[in-house]
Amino acid sequence: MIYDRELLFGRWFREEINNENRKIIEYAQLSADGSFEFSFVTIETKSGKPDRILEQVAELGDWGLVADIHFTITKNEMIDEQVYAADLNDSNNYHAYKVLQLNHHTFEYQHVDSKEVFVMRKINDNVGHC
Repeated sequence: MIYDRELLFGRWFREEINNENRKIIEYAQLSADGSFEFSFVTIETKSGKPDRILEQVAELGDWGLVADIHFTITKNEMIDEQVYAADLNDSNNYHAYKVLQLNHHTFEYQHVDSKEVFVMRKINDNVGHC
C-alpha cells in the first residue's frame, strides 16, 4: 500500500506501560522538510504516590516515507538541554517500520526487526475542530 507522506506532518503522541511498569510517553514532531524531533519521557507511577519523571531524552534527525515503509535516522540527542551528535556508525540510530495504518488521526507502525507495534495519535492544536 502507498501512503500519503503529508499525513505524517505535524505533532503526534503515544503512551504505554513498559515491562517494568513504567509509563513511557513519546511526542513526535514530523516536519515537511524531512526533519524530526522525538521526545521520550519515562515516568515512575506508584499507587498512592505522585508520579516521578525518571528520564527525559530528545532525538533529532531525519525521517521519510516510501510506500508503506517509514524510516528514521537519529543524528543528535538532547540530554539536559545539551545537544550531542549521535554516532552515525551505530546501527541503533537507524530504524525502519512497516506502516499498518495512517490517516489524519492515527499512525500505527511495526518495527521491521523487532516486530514491536506502536500506535500514535495526532495532536490537534485547533480545539473544537476534529
